[in-house]
Amino acid sequence: MIITDFLERNARLYGGECALVEINPSEERDKAVTWWDFNLIESGADAPYRRELSWKDFDRRANRFANLLLSRGLKKGTKVAVLLMNCLEWLPIYFGILKAGCVTVPMNYRYSSDEIKYCLDLADVEVLVFGPEFVSRMDAIANEIPNVKMMFYVGKDGPAYTEDCMALMGFCSSSAPPVALTEEDHAAIYFSSGTTGFPKGVVLTNDSVNAVVINFRYCDVVYEDNDRYLGIIPVFSAYGLVCGMHMPLCLRFTLVPIPKFVPQQLGKLVRDFRPNHII
Repeated sequence: MIITDFLERNARLYGGECALVEINPSEERDKAVTWWDFNLIESGADAPYRRELSWKDFDRRANRFANLLLSRGLKKGTKVAVLLMNCLEWLPIYFGILKAGCVTVPMNYRYSSDEIKYCLDLADVEVLVFGPEFVSRMDAIANEIPNVKMMFYVGKDGPAYTEDCMALMGFCSSSAPPVALTEEDHAAIYFSSGTTGFPKGVVLTNDSVNAVVINFRYCDVVYEDNDRYLGIIPVFSAYGLVCGMHMPLCLRFTLVPIPKFVPQQLGKLVRDFRPNHII
């Protein structure tokens, strides 16, 4: 089964149900860093900042980003890097890249400017998506990455060398793009930690990512549809994205990515959200 089939199935069968919830207990995210037509849900003054996204809207936003990439002439197999914190924006962008037939390159949000440049060059990245947390690091190398032909900015008032991702998506179709995908297609290039040297790229296919979901279904863990899943691990890591994001979404869990994990606030997150699983 192709990775994006899971999202499309859930959108078709459970469109109105909640798929993603973002709770940031440490600080409110900039309201400008939201989707083009996002509905914000804000709790009381002493409650965490919260955003929700249904399965149907999740799929539509993924389609919009896929159609944006295709409108720029991107071909199947083009590498698209994502440099974002854990957030709701991450996953529709990830699925949109796959729907366009492109390959996702998750970037470690702790990388320095030189490390970002190294990984972009090593993976032959042609498109980069990044957020406001990384402007100063990108400023330092923007003129040193000639292979990156397009840079989309997820936020307000981006640097002059970027384009407004959300504004452009607002003009793109929310229908699924007509791209033929297979289980053997490359899905993502993940980088090793670089503990003993420079980070190394590891390619995963649709099949290899989905194998995790299949293994989980047949293990002894008890789960039910709409279980709540608290995602703490950074999405840029293979384990964080495959086990912490892709797997719970394919199993129809409601996923809660935490943009910035603060250990002292874990108890409050558990009390407020009452997750069935934490990873």
